[in-house]
Amino acid sequence: MTTSTPPLNLTYTNNTLKRAERALGCAPFQLNLFTAMKTDSVPLPNIAGERGVKQGYTLKPLSEQRVEKDLMWLIQVGLLRREVDGQGITDSFRLTPLGRQLVAKWKAQGEKLPQPSWWERLVNKFTRWFSLPF
Repeated sequence: MTTSTPPLNLTYTNNTLKRAERALGCAPFQLNLFTAMKTDSVPLPNIAGERGVKQGYTLKPLSEQRVEKDLMWLIQVGLLRREVDGQGITDSFRLTPLGRQLVAKWKAQGEKLPQPSWWERLVNKFTRWFSLPF
């Protein structure tokens, strides 16, 4: 028997929301991917290469290495989490409550993620670069 837990109504700071929106908008993924992650975990091989394009997750084929790198950044920002099974960490990803909140907001506004400005892309790149472990 499974019990369902009520959805969390978490409140995030403006800085957290801005950083998450910027990271999501700068990622090479489409809203379809995050919509799928809202209900199911999505395995890395389904996002990379031609499969990702066919599923509407990306606009062009991306290598698994590139996809994983970008997904790991979205984990660091707090939008995604990696799925775990009885054997350990898997190659599948799912939205966090923050990710669900932003995807619901953008889904209500249309079928595409907003395009970030050049400034937002630059800020995201520097934030990401300075967040890397040395």
